[in-house]
Amino acid sequence: MSSRSSSSRSSARLGRSIALHLFLTPLALIWLFPLWMMVIFSTMPDRGIFSPSIELLPHGSFLDNVNNLQRDTNFIGAIGISVSVAVTYTFLSVLLTSMAGWALARYQFFGKGVVVAIILGTITLPYAVVLIPQFIMVARDFKLANTWVALIVPPLFNSLGVLFMRQSFSMMPGDLFDAARVEGVKEWRIFLFVALPLARPMLAALAIILFLASWNNYLWPLLINSKPGAMTAPVALGTLIGLTKVSWGGIMAGAVMLTVPMLVVFVLLQRHFVAGIAAGAIK
Repeated sequence: MSSRSSSSRSSARLGRSIALHLFLTPLALIWLFPLWMMVIFSTMPDRGIFSPSIELLPHGSFLDNVNNLQRDTNFIGAIGISVSVAVTYTFLSVLLTSMAGWALARYQFFGKGVVVAIILGTITLPYAVVLIPQFIMVARDFKLANTWVALIVPPLFNSLGVLFMRQSFSMMPGDLFDAARVEGVKEWRIFLFVALPLARPMLAALAIILFLASWNNYLWPLLINSKPGAMTAPVALGTLIGLTKVSWGGIMAGAVMLTVPMLVVFVLLQRHFVAGIAAGAIK
């Protein structure tokens, strides 16, 4: 009797799994179709992109588009700048947001509630509200325009990252840290060698989010950097849109070069990303 019940439950689970896949597969194809068309357009010449016929298979102009893109923008150099900026920004931002989250989660101090309220309030502000004052302060007052410091430092504070790490550290058992303090372990060693290893899944998820945010950032690098040799990759792509001519093939080829590596990284790190988001969302 029990074997028959177990078999029926297994059949029910199999049926639900098949139904779920039948429902999600068309949605996945709808989401992937624009990406596939971007790949198709990157292999076509400019005149072929606006052809009235619908093309679903790659052509042979991808290398020509890449060569034109490199000639017009030095795109390989721009990708190198984007990688350097994104890696540096991600490391520093993860470190700072983790330190802030640790302080808000584990220490009691005067005005703590006000600090948390201010951080929550900054999330509600549109980026356009702070963009111009930030540009004036960095470019005019600090005279840091066209520098890597201006690209990396102003966006370092991430409100969502601070709150995410605060939640992550709040979930950890306080007795573990108290035991370390009783043993005479210094606070900075507790943070680095006890708290951060426990928060590794959350740190991985936060690092992926921050890296992608820096990698795709367009508006701030466009404003703060005016030198052609210091452009990030998204800004370099934007220069292909002129008043009289738009290099659509080069834009599509550059978009593929920027998108495909990020998709590969996300697929490889998807397990850590999902685990970190789930761990940070459950208390």
